[in-house]
Amino acid sequence: MLSPARQRQLAGQSLYVALALALIVAALLPLAPGRIGVPGPDLLTAMTLAWVVRRPAQVPAPTIGAVALLADILLFRPPGLGAAITVVAAETLRRSAHRGRTQGFIVEWLRAAALMALMVLAERTLRTLFLIPPTLAPLPPLGQDILRLIATVGAYPLVVAVLHPLGLRRPSPLELNWPRR
Repeated sequence: MLSPARQRQLAGQSLYVALALALIVAALLPLAPGRIGVPGPDLLTAMTLAWVVRRPAQVPAPTIGAVALLADILLFRPPGLGAAITVVAAETLRRSAHRGRTQGFIVEWLRAAALMALMVLAERTLRTLFLIPPTLAPLPPLGQDILRLIATVGAYPLVVAVLHPLGLRRPSPLELNWPRR
């Protein structure tokens, strides 16, 4: 029989995976075929970072990597590049999350925004350095990446607000001793 803490961890991990799959499927839907508009936010990244800050034990690195790799494959991005960058960003945020526990939401939002900007910079740099052919995965224009970054940073508070009723809140001081594995 599983302990109640392990049950909560598995339930949270299952909810994360289910919501991530829903976001990936939503990104695949042709909502406005033929229309070129402003790029929307990367809700999967915003949700992942918010989850890592609030419930780090519920989203281990292999789960984040598997979900991000699936997103890379299904959304026709270079397989593994976005997943590796997302895992590194999530683990960076996880390691520094204990420092931000006493600070407010604005500091968390700024930390997440800085990480998102570094993620965009890292992806563009690596794709340029390793000369990934445009036929394999075309590199979007810089302006489009910047607009997506702005939209994602702007959507972060909304993602946090939507996840709050699902039980995704900052842990209380008693819950801070989550198991580290």
